[in-house]
Amino acid sequence: MTKILADKILTSSGWQENIIVEINADGHIGKLRTDTKEYDHHVGCLLPAPVNAHSHSFQRAMSGLTEYRGPNPKDSFWTWRKLMFKFLKKLDPDIVEAITAFVQMEMLEAGFSTNVEFHYLHHSESGKPYDDISEMSQRIISAADQSGIGLTLLPVFYQYGGCDLRPLEDGQKRFGNNLDQFQKLFQSVTKSLEASPSDTYLGLAPHSLRAVNPKDLIKLVSLAKENPIHMHLAEQVAEVDEVKEFLGSRPVEWVLENLDISNQWCMIHCTQMDPHEVKMLAKTQAIAGLCPITESSLGDGIFEGTNWMSNNGNIAIGSDSNIRISLSEELRTLEYSQRLRDRSRAALANSHQSTGRRLFEEICKGGAQAAGRKTGFIKEGYLADLLALDTSHIDLEQHKKDTLLDSYIFSGDDRMISDVWSAGRHLVKNGEHISRPEITKAYRKATKKLTEF
Repeated sequence: MTKILADKILTSSGWQENIIVEINADGHIGKLRTDTKEYDHHVGCLLPAPVNAHSHSFQRAMSGLTEYRGPNPKDSFWTWRKLMFKFLKKLDPDIVEAITAFVQMEMLEAGFSTNVEFHYLHHSESGKPYDDISEMSQRIISAADQSGIGLTLLPVFYQYGGCDLRPLEDGQKRFGNNLDQFQKLFQSVTKSLEASPSDTYLGLAPHSLRAVNPKDLIKLVSLAKENPIHMHLAEQVAEVDEVKEFLGSRPVEWVLENLDISNQWCMIHCTQMDPHEVKMLAKTQAIAGLCPITESSLGDGIFEGTNWMSNNGNIAIGSDSNIRISLSEELRTLEYSQRLRDRSRAALANSHQSTGRRLFEEICKGGAQAAGRKTGFIKEGYLADLLALDTSHIDLEQHKKDTLLDSYIFSGDDRMISDVWSAGRHLVKNGEHISRPEITKAYRKATKKLTEF
């Protein structure tokens, strides 16, 4: 058993002071005690460590390579997407594993306990499956073994190049499977996870309404059983127009009319919703998986956060393209996007929680739901997914309770994080991952030839 003494702690029942948190050998939280005589670690402020609910890890190695304007004056998500397809040609399983371990290390150092990996890079450069159809998925699992992060792996089903069922482009062929192939891949991944830690989970992800035959989408859902289902939804205006043209409804309208959407689902982005769609989708208790830094980078649009949360909608946060992995900046960007659009302040606060407190607690709860993971609260029986803030930091030392979170999110950054535990594994100490030198060395070697494409 490990015992952590926290001067300040955000528990499931609110803020407390001078509490011992016991971590059992199975990685779950035991008792919370007020007897502070014996402990193994002493931290300033202890918080739940949230889930990173949406990631394409391989894209981390593209950071800085797409920040220029091409010959098309209307450079957009779709031109970025073509560059990404070109980049894919250089990635092999060893490179993907090294990149993923590095990304997961950065997630942990940023305060995330868990990587929900939306994994669609399945095949070789030619589009042919590897000898083991789940080779690439197994590399994600191996990376998690190196980093120690909690993992929810979402193999992605990707069939077509658009709603008209056109064939995949050359750059997409590494993603593609028919339904039978995908079922084999999913079964192979399921077997591979048997040797993983008990806090490793499996879900699935139909990529989007553009990339999956609607009839097969309905069949696919049964594979998930009770596990999480994630899907990109209503990210781009062009996507909304295409879905409406071929399926007869806007994306959110279509899924609500044709699928049994519930709290099992996490809809990624949802940056193109009309007010009636916001209300209808929020009512299902599905998660809106938001990626504010990536959505800003790609010009996706601004999520209807104030409307969504006033309708009791659930949210989770993900780093998506991993152009920058920062928990505090994701939350800051989300809040500031609402303020800029509405010319307001404290847009997502409510009458009893500050902005930072509300956002942080909402993503902890929603992220746990999106990952299918018993986490999100510092509470007996929950996984010991914990992060500690260094309250000796000059921007934190005078703060208490909610203003600690507000200062961390709005005037600080992830350098304020001193320690992180994932399912009781103490992986970040003094702000640095315990295997940073080895993981960084492998990443540098793997990405040496990826800067030109």
